[in-house]
Amino acid sequence: MSKREKLIAKLKSKPKDFTYQELKTLMNLLGFYEWNNGKTSGSRVSFINKKKKIIIKLHKPHPNNILKKYQIDLIIDAIKNLK
Repeated sequence: MSKREKLIAKLKSKPKDFTYQELKTLMNLLGFYEWNNGKTSGSRVSFINKKKKIIIKLHKPHPNNILKKYQIDLIIDAIKNLK
């Protein structure tokens, strides 16, 4: 099982410990890049896949690095039809 498949399986299991770093790694493996609008964007980021024309917008989790349940649900829904 590849790293991509392992991260997708972990994400779909809706864990309570999925980190933002894991999300960045997964998004990169799926062809997304992270974009924020400089200093004025605060913790708001977008993951953009130009080929598939998909934009996922969310806030970086803080003060810790663990994604919230609604963020995991949003990402699962956005990447569902990516293959």
